[in-house]
Amino acid sequence: MSDPRVLIAGGGIGGLAAALTLHQIGVSCRVIESVAELKPLGVGINLQPNAVRELIDLGIGTDRLDEIGVPAREWALVGRNGNDIYSEPRGTLAGYDWPQYAVHRGRLHMLLAETFRARAGQDALVLGRKITGYRQDAAGVTAVIEGPEGPREERAEILIGADGIHSAIRAAMHPDQPPINWGGALMWRGTTRTKPIRTGSSFVGLGTHEHRLVIYPISAPDPDTGLAEVNWIAEVTVDPSGGWQKTGWFRETGIEEFIHHFEGWNYDWLDVPELLRGAEVAFENPMIDRDPIPTWRDGRVVLIGDAAHAMYPTGSNGASQAIVDGRVLGAEMLSHGVTEAALAAFDARLCGPISEVVLRNRGAGPFGLLNLVNERCGGAFDSIDEVIPSEERAAFMAGYKAAAGFAMDQLNSAPPTIAPGARVSG
Repeated sequence: MSDPRVLIAGGGIGGLAAALTLHQIGVSCRVIESVAELKPLGVGINLQPNAVRELIDLGIGTDRLDEIGVPAREWALVGRNGNDIYSEPRGTLAGYDWPQYAVHRGRLHMLLAETFRARAGQDALVLGRKITGYRQDAAGVTAVIEGPEGPREERAEILIGADGIHSAIRAAMHPDQPPINWGGALMWRGTTRTKPIRTGSSFVGLGTHEHRLVIYPISAPDPDTGLAEVNWIAEVTVDPSGGWQKTGWFRETGIEEFIHHFEGWNYDWLDVPELLRGAEVAFENPMIDRDPIPTWRDGRVVLIGDAAHAMYPTGSNGASQAIVDGRVLGAEMLSHGVTEAALAAFDARLCGPISEVVLRNRGAGPFGLLNLVNERCGGAFDSIDEVIPSEERAAFMAGYKAAAGFAMDQLNSAPPTIAPGARVSG
C-alpha cells in the first residue's frame, strides 16, 4: 500500500468505523493497532439507532448484525422490589426508521475489521504496532510508531487518534490532563445461556442507583431450547476516596468474589444468583471515564471515540458515538477536504455537545431515574406514578435522547450523514 492520506491510531470500533468511512469516500488510510492478534473480546454492548443507521449506510446491513446480536425491543427500569419504574419500546417498535441492536462487542469488532480488510486490503490494518506520538508541520503530520523492530516514523496529511481511554495521542495533545476518573462504581460482567425475560429482547436495569443489575440478550433464542446468550452487568458503588487500588483496570474474576452482593435478589420472573452462577467466566472493571477537554483537535491531529470522550456506560452510547464520530469526520472531509479545516469543523460540531453527554452519564445518564426514586421514597414504592409522574419520567428520558443524538423525530428526519456515492475530490 502506498503512503496513506490518513493514519489512524487504534483499530477498535471507532477507528475501524472511521477507516471504513474514509475508504467509502475515497480517502486512503492505514490503521495502526497495538495488539498483535485481533480476538472477539468483551461482552455485550448496545448500538443505538443513530449508529445502526451509519452501519447500514456503510453497507453493513441488518443481516450481518443479526449474526452478532439481536434487535432490542424494550428498555426498562425496575425497582429493587421488582416493580416497574419506566419502560418504553426501542428501535423500530418505538417508531425509529432503524433498529437498536444489542450485540457482542468482540463480534462487532471482528466484523468491522474483516469488512475493512476485505475492502481496503490486508495491509491497510497493521497489527502489533503502536503510534506513541506525533509532530506536525505545514505539509503534514509525522507519527512515531513503536514495534518489534524498534521505532519508526510515518507521514500522512491527517492523524486520527482512536486509541481508547489510555490514548497516547490524547496524552501528547493534552499532557496536563487529569488522571482517569473513577467515581466508585464497580462492575462485574458476564454472559449466561438462559431464557430471556419480558419481551424476549429487553434491556432491564434492576435495583437502585448504587446497587443494580443490567441484563439484556445478545443473541436470538435457540429455536429448540429457547435459551439465548444473556449479557449481564452487576454493579455496586463503594467509597472511591482511596482511589483505585487494584492492579490494572480489567481482570477475569470468579463469581463467588461478588455474588454476595446479589444474594436474595429472587423474583418470580428472575433468579439473579442463578443467572450470575450460570456464567462460565466473569470480568471485573471499575466504571471509569475522563474529564472533558476543551478541544479534540491539534492542527492536523484529531481524537475520536474513547480517546476523545470516554464515558460511563450508563447511557449505552459509547460505541454508538464512536461510530458516529467516524461518520461525521468523513462528512466534514467531504465538505472541507482532507484538511485542518475538516478537523476544526468536526471539533466544533461534536466536542462541546458530547462533552456534555460525558458529564450527564457521570451523573447516571438515563439511570438518573433511579436516583430520583431513591431521593423521593428511598427506593421502595408500590405505585411509581405516586413517586414520579409518567410525564416527568418521559421528559427525563427525552432529554437524554436529545443530548445523546438519538431523539427519534430528529434522527428520522435528518438526511444521511454521508450521501450515497459521495467522494472527496482531489
